[in-house]
Amino acid sequence: MTAHCIPNPSKEVWDLIEASGVHVRKMTEQDLNSVHGIERKSFRNPWSRQSIAREIRNPDSLTLVVEKDHFVVGYVICWCVCDEAHVGTLAVDSRFRRTKIGEKLLRQLTKDLTRKNINHVYLEVRHSNLAAQKLYKKFGFKVSGVRKNYYSKENEDALLMSLSLKEGLQYGLV
Repeated sequence: MTAHCIPNPSKEVWDLIEASGVHVRKMTEQDLNSVHGIERKSFRNPWSRQSIAREIRNPDSLTLVVEKDHFVVGYVICWCVCDEAHVGTLAVDSRFRRTKIGEKLLRQLTKDLTRKNINHVYLEVRHSNLAAQKLYKKFGFKVSGVRKNYYSKENEDALLMSLSLKEGLQYGLV
């Protein structure tokens, strides 16, 4: 079944969605519109639809979506090289933030990466994005550096965060 994005759901539709289960699965081409819609709403410099499609087909990428009653509400795109992984983009639909969707996504990502014998995970996060930093720290990510002016259009630094999956075992990730 194809997942869909809900542009302007009614309260009744949201009540049905809220009452349903959530699961994480591999991203497919059928998810492109939903994923790209969340990407555009979540980031000032969003990835193009073509870039997302390329990563779905990339054998070195791990692409996951979170579904809630067949509706895509979050996603992650991660590159795997040797024993390291780099999170390229991760977002949750703004209507579902702070509902544990991001936690479920990160938990599945780290499990999948562990199965691929990945030892370290890296990502960049805006210096101003305190909510995301808090989530990543909850999973054991640590600030390991600063990328000056990483978001050049906004003249904002990024924090480089890293996670040792072996150390992450203590957080119940894998």
